[in-house]
Amino acid sequence: MNGKNTSENTTDRLTVHLNGEPVYDIVMTQDFNGLQEEVRKHVSASGKLCIVTDSTVSELYLREVAEILSSCCSSVISYVFPAGEAHKNLSTVQKLYERLILERFDRSDMLVALGGGVVGDLCGFAAATYLRGISFIQIPTTLLSQVDSSIGGKTGVDFDSYKNMVGAFHMPKLVYTNIRTLLTLPDNEFAAGLGEVIKHGLIRDREYYDWLLSHAGEIEARDLTVLRQTVAGSNLIKRKVVETDPTEKGDRMLLNFGHTLGHAIEKLKNFELLHGECVALGALAAMRLSESRGMITEAETERFKEALMRFHIAVRVSGLTAGDIIEATKNDKKMESGVINFILLKSVGCAYVDRTVTDGEMEEALKFILIQEEINE
Repeated sequence: MNGKNTSENTTDRLTVHLNGEPVYDIVMTQDFNGLQEEVRKHVSASGKLCIVTDSTVSELYLREVAEILSSCCSSVISYVFPAGEAHKNLSTVQKLYERLILERFDRSDMLVALGGGVVGDLCGFAAATYLRGISFIQIPTTLLSQVDSSIGGKTGVDFDSYKNMVGAFHMPKLVYTNIRTLLTLPDNEFAAGLGEVIKHGLIRDREYYDWLLSHAGEIEARDLTVLRQTVAGSNLIKRKVVETDPTEKGDRMLLNFGHTLGHAIEKLKNFELLHGECVALGALAAMRLSESRGMITEAETERFKEALMRFHIAVRVSGLTAGDIIEATKNDKKMESGVINFILLKSVGCAYVDRTVTDGEMEEALKFILIQEEINE
């Protein structure tokens, strides 16, 4: 897909701090030309790099990135696994461990996550656990990973179809975002990423949310200038949340808006739907629940629904029952002492954690997004 390039290629940089100290940079640009210089800051000339990617992204960017990084260190190898959420598991991680052991990777070496959220989460988890922790960098190539999963050090894999049940917090040394990779992203994955983008505005920044909806045409056309502003806006929001709560004990939970019901839908649909699509459905149900409690208006819920439809994100799902979804939430990792930490909106741009949501409230909210199947006698 073609996009407009209406600005010259400058480099933007955000620094993520923890406890007041700089931890890593998020570098945003429109090509890979600056990647070599950035990576050299973090790996020794005698060190080794392993690029971890999937079968889809490897066809697009592996050769280019490997050539760029080859002069940064003594050797560059790659580990390519089949694309898709179904391969985000311990079996794939085990094969990566085996490759690293055979190549004699030690703590002075580094992993490179080249791809979307599945690649970044899996590579980050391997880096967190191999030899009790080695360094890694993120090169996100999807909208979802550029605005969300590559930032903040949450890593993990699915276990027995339970989403991100095994994981660790492990901060990258660098996030290098090439906005131009979004031009090769399939339409459904681009739309799914927008679900997370809109979520950021809903939970923390009404002005950003309004800006996104007013620039829907340019975003849909993948205008590089507007995409860059979009990613930067989400990065600013996520950076602030991560810096305040790096290990998800407080404010960072707000980023899970839409995830409680979304993860349940994702699991019950056997990962046939993309993560961002499921989060958008969960967010829409959460908006309805917030509306039922009198905190937001019906018009605000409808505006969000219309925004999702404008970006070609599904607002209803079939083949599921409210009971099954509610039961699936009981196995969510966001459970605490048997109670779900549910994220609701006090108002658009202001989210909070609620531990009082009942099954009945969830059931009513889910009616808003479930397609009732007709049963033929």
